[in-house]
Amino acid sequence: MLSPARKRFQQVTAARAAGDTQPGRQQAGEQYEIHAAALWEARRTLKGIKSLEAKVARKRELLPQFDAYVAGVLEGGNGAQDDVLMTVMLWRFDIGDLAGGLAIAEYALRHGLETPDRYERDTPSLVTEQAAEEALALLEKASADETDKGHTAAELVMHLSRVEALTRDADMHDPIRAKLHKALGYAYRDKGGHAREAIDHLKRALSLNERVGVKKDIEKLERELKQQNVNGPGGNAPA
Repeated sequence: MLSPARKRFQQVTAARAAGDTQPGRQQAGEQYEIHAAALWEARRTLKGIKSLEAKVARKRELLPQFDAYVAGVLEGGNGAQDDVLMTVMLWRFDIGDLAGGLAIAEYALRHGLETPDRYERDTPSLVTEQAAEEALALLEKASADETDKGHTAAELVMHLSRVEALTRDADMHDPIRAKLHKALGYAYRDKGGHAREAIDHLKRALSLNERVGVKKDIEKLERELKQQNVNGPGGNAPA
């Protein structure tokens, strides 16, 4: 466990090195080398774990050691290519930390950072798909608890809307963007009181991918919205 002073030192020196490296060049500096070595060791540990659930749990344990470094790069960086930063971004999405992943994603997309070669997909596509998949998983997990469902959905609407804004102009495969709109639609639905927004996003998802699996949900929401309009102010429901 690092002391607060050591963490601050890591953050400051990482920020300085990130600021000194030219945009688009490979990140360098002592802190980058230290954390690249730590990342290599972390990935070696993860390769020995077969269970996906156990991998996620282990990532959650491993990630804090990179926090000070990431904070430094985000504070002082000019957009150097940084595999440590990009891997941490993706791992944060993996553990369901959308806020943490998006903090890095915003920096990465602004500077055009590429994902490490092993991911074989561009940054906007990976950010969009991982955020959508994690949001759908979180919505499903929260669905059994009515109290938690609305809170989780409201938070996810905020995060997913940010993803949509950040990647709106990016070129990506339609099924990936469809997945984002599906997640947004379900988040608006579970938030409550936003049936129209939910329908709009689900219809957009369906227009991008007819196999996205939202037709019945659209029909159900449209029936509910129609009933609300009938029973609402000025409606014709019996007294």
